Amino acid sequence: MKKIIKFLQKTYREVLRSIAFYPVLISILCVILAMLALTLENWKITQSIKDNIPYLFIQDYETARSILSVFIGGIISLTVFSFSMVMVVLSQASSNFSPRLLPGLISNSKHQFILGTYVGTLLYCIIILTSLGARGIEANTMGLSTMLAAILCVLCIGLFVYFIHSISGAIQIHNIIDKIFDKCNGYAEHELTNSQVSKIALQYIDTSEWIVLNSKKTGYFRGFDSRLLEKSIEKQENQIEIIPYLNKHLWEGMPILRIRETVSNDELENLMFCIDISSDRHENDKGVGGMIKLMEIAVKAMSPGINDPGTAIDAIAKLGRLLRKYLQFPHITSQPVENGKCILIKHNITASELMRIIIQPIRLYAKQDSAVMHELIGALQFITKGPNISDENRSVVFTELECLKEDIKNHIGNETDKDHLLKLYEKGIIEF
Repeated sequence: MKKIIKFLQKTYREVLRSIAFYPVLISILCVILAMLALTLENWKITQSIKDNIPYLFIQDYETARSILSVFIGGIISLTVFSFSMVMVVLSQASSNFSPRLLPGLISNSKHQFILGTYVGTLLYCIIILTSLGARGIEANTMGLSTMLAAILCVLCIGLFVYFIHSISGAIQIHNIIDKIFDKCNGYAEHELTNSQVSKIALQYIDTSEWIVLNSKKTGYFRGFDSRLLEKSIEKQENQIEIIPYLNKHLWEGMPILRIRETVSNDELENLMFCIDISSDRHENDKGVGGMIKLMEIAVKAMSPGINDPGTAIDAIAKLGRLLRKYLQFPHITSQPVENGKCILIKHNITASELMRIIIQPIRLYAKQDSAVMHELIGALQFITKGPNISDENRSVVFTELECLKEDIKNHIGNETDKDHLLKLYEKGIIEF
């Protein structure tokens, strides 16, 4: 049963990310609507409505057929143009910003809904037009179906105007950065709230002698789903240490779990079953994943072909706020499983690892740009002034600032710019 649940969860995530999810769903609903409309045509209440407001219902066969044909041709044109716009947007985002942004743009539910409405309306009109030529069908019994087709087409025109507005906004880099920031920031707020009710003192427990379970495949750690644990494990007074932090890359054979007490082989298999490892580094914006996307946007913006320091500065400003929150996380937390005695020990990403993954690539690619280095110094100094950051994490940020200082000395050619940046660096140290 738990295998089915995990399979359904994985399938659900993949379906929601697919560009075809809403189009297929809405198309099915429109086919059902067409069948229902044809059925309602002969009901007495429908005939009564037609008699009271006849100007809303088309009674002529040729007129109905002509209108439906025009609707079909127009909707096909809208659909082709809209899909072409999506492809252009994806191509532009991939070449100018980062190819890692494509899944987020594809899974935009608003665009999927609009494209689904186009396809669904097209199928509806085709079914109604086909029914007009069916044997035994009279033209005056198609008024309701044709009127609904007209309403759907008016809706499509309105959605098309909204689609142009939405797609033009979706490709703007500041909107992309803000969307990634909001997701990542929301996750950080949630984790900070949870860490307040978790125990933190377990970081001093020696787990080196515990039973070690190794990863069975290479990929990115997406979490440990405690809801899939067997009842026998939940009821044990045992402790399970989850070694990797969220989104960490694992090689096959690397340690992934440590268990204090011995468990059966079946329970070991169940523990491994609860682990989620993905081959996609950018599957979601949780944890460090969102910050990696912002880092890649900044690095791409500083490439010679793009040369857009403004975008890099915007991304660094958001990264500074996120890093300040993430460095408030305790290194290790523990929490009992729901309705059980078993304790889960979880690791958060360390400050040194965050600096290596997020800050160092930007520093490497932007070390000759004084404007970006100015923003990077400000972001790191902003992080060091966080009220709940440990001395250990703060010292790591200061070490990164020292590296930044060396890059400024070695790679900023203009002496005036170099002096300005070094004064900014020294001012931050003195104020601290």
